[in-house]
Amino acid sequence: MRTQATAIVVPGNGDFDADGAYRITARCRRLVAEAERLAERYAPRAVVFSGWAPDGSASEAEQMRASWQGRDVELVVEPTATITAENAARTLPLLLERSVERALVVCTPLHLYRARYFFRRLYAAHGIETRFYLVPVAPTLHMLGWELVALTARSRQLHAAEAELSRRP
Repeated sequence: MRTQATAIVVPGNGDFDADGAYRITARCRRLVAEAERLAERYAPRAVVFSGWAPDGSASEAEQMRASWQGRDVELVVEPTATITAENAARTLPLLLERSVERALVVCTPLHLYRARYFFRRLYAAHGIETRFYLVPVAPTLHMLGWELVALTARSRQLHAAEAELSRRP
């Protein structure tokens, strides 16, 4: 039986801390730790980190790569995505370049609904099987509010992501 070429995808999450620096959150560091655990189990072709920084400092993706303590694997940085739809759209070409057939997306339970909505639609259209691995974190009111507001834009964001992908060579 042939083994599927696998990649782990970790969408970022950051915030400004007390000293004004933009840093990945503790939740995001937990996502990276879960990706490290998954890398031991699945021996992926690559681990792809995706996420920006609004102030021009090190992106969420770069900070996640810097915090990686897992197995020796190709660590890929996608430093421009600002929303979940962009995480999916902008990591897809990176997976296709590496002939990935299965993506393991690491997220929190509250983020699962939106992550599944974007990643499954965009990846499946290119033949990539997508599975989700959840990191249990206690939701905050801020997180819940963010997810509820984001739901109202998901169709528009999906169409924008599809349009972005259609413009790629």
